[in-house]
Amino acid sequence: MTDILSKKLESKIDNKLISKSKRKHLEDGFKKGKVVNEVLDKPTVMTLYKMITDHIIAYVNGSVSAGKESVLFWGVDDNNVNVALKIYLVSTSNFKKREPYILGDPRFSNLKKGTKNLVYLWAKKEFRNLSQCHDAGIPVPNPRYITNNVLAMDFVGENGTPCKTLLDSQITKNDYDQAISIIQDLYHKAKLVHGDYSEYNIFKTDNGLVVFDLGSAVDLRHPNAQEFLKRDINNITRFFNKRGIPVEDPNTIFEDIVK
Repeated sequence: MTDILSKKLESKIDNKLISKSKRKHLEDGFKKGKVVNEVLDKPTVMTLYKMITDHIIAYVNGSVSAGKESVLFWGVDDNNVNVALKIYLVSTSNFKKREPYILGDPRFSNLKKGTKNLVYLWAKKEFRNLSQCHDAGIPVPNPRYITNNVLAMDFVGENGTPCKTLLDSQITKNDYDQAISIIQDLYHKAKLVHGDYSEYNIFKTDNGLVVFDLGSAVDLRHPNAQEFLKRDINNITRFFNKRGIPVEDPNTIFEDIVK
């Protein structure tokens, strides 16, 4: 019975991918067939099926973007509201590089061996980081649900198209001020350092900036938290400076945050 349900759901999702995928070829060389094979393996298909039966989502519309560690899908819930489904690749070895962002974080001290366990823990970590930020009033996608390697959250965009990132937007001094303010709020309100803060991981929306990709974020008690904070400040300062926006000295910003 399980195999029959799996095949039916896999076929349904495959058809959705073929008919409604926003791109013929995804970034990082992912082609639709490869995405289906690597992301929608049987355990992931059954996870999605459970999310449908639990009314977390109603159906999956197709893939939106792909990275080395995850693929983002456009889902829809029972109320016809768009849902972002971040599905982490269990088959990739890239997560090995992410261990420094877990080891040393006291919230995640029990790291079991094996890529699958690391991926599942990473997904859980991103969900927890998003929850801490959302509860602290920091602009992030609202996390909805986490299970295994699938994270469901609010979709930031319209009709399956995500909002533009800072990289692809016209930016202002106000954007810079907000970007620095978010780093400060992450540190003081959510007790986190993003760890991968850049123009690639910030949406520019009509209501201001929204930060995403929180998997790397670490607790302030992490031994490398301040090193990551310095890097985050330097990265975003460099971006705005290149775009001709007046910026403060990153060392001054760092000292102001940690004092």
